[in-house]
Amino acid sequence: LSAREPGLSAYGASKARAEKLVEASGLDWTIVRPPGVYGPRDVDYFEMFRSARFGFVPLPPGGASSIIHVTDLARLLLALVDAPPALVRRRVFEPDDAREGGWSHKELARAIGKAVGRPVFAPHLPRSVLDAAAKVDRMVRGDKARLTADRVGYMTHPNWVARSAMKVPEAVWSPSVSGEEGLAATARWYRDNGWL
Repeated sequence: LSAREPGLSAYGASKARAEKLVEASGLDWTIVRPPGVYGPRDVDYFEMFRSARFGFVPLPPGGASSIIHVTDLARLLLALVDAPPALVRRRVFEPDDAREGGWSHKELARAIGKAVGRPVFAPHLPRSVLDAAAKVDRMVRGDKARLTADRVGYMTHPNWVARSAMKVPEAVWSPSVSGEEGLAATARWYRDNGWL
C-alpha cells in the first residue's frame, strides 16, 4: 500500500515509480498493493509478537491498517494468473483479511497479545520518540538497523487501510484466513519453531 503515499518513504516512492512504469508499458497488467503481510517466517510482525510476549507493545501514533496472511496473498497471486482478463486486467487491487475498516493499532496489538496468550499494554509513542529510537538503532546496528527513519515515516502515517473500492472481485478471490485465526496460527508457528 505504500505506493499510495510515495512521499513518506523511499520504499513507497520506489513502489509508486514501479507502478507508473508498469502502467506505461503497453502490456496487460494487474497491480496488487498488499497491506501488512504476516505469517510463518515473517520478521516484521514478529517484533510485535515478541514484544507482546512480555506484555508491552509500543505503537506509533494513532491510526489503522489492514493485514493479510501470507497464504491468502499467495492464493490471490495465483488466482490472478488464470482470472478472466475482463475482471483483472489494467486494475489495481488492495486486498486484505476482509475486516471492514482495518485494524486500529491498539486492536492489532491486543489481538497479537491474545494470540501469544498475554494481555498487553500498548501505548502510542509520539513521532519524536520513534525518530530518536531510529537514530539510536542506526548507531547501534548500523546498516542492520530495523527501525529506520524511512520506516518511521511509513509507520506514522495514520491510514494504511485497504480501500473497499479497490477490492478484488469475489469471482476471482476472497480471503480465507481471518485476522484472529491467522495471528493465532502465526504465534503457534513462532512457538513451534523456537522464535517465541
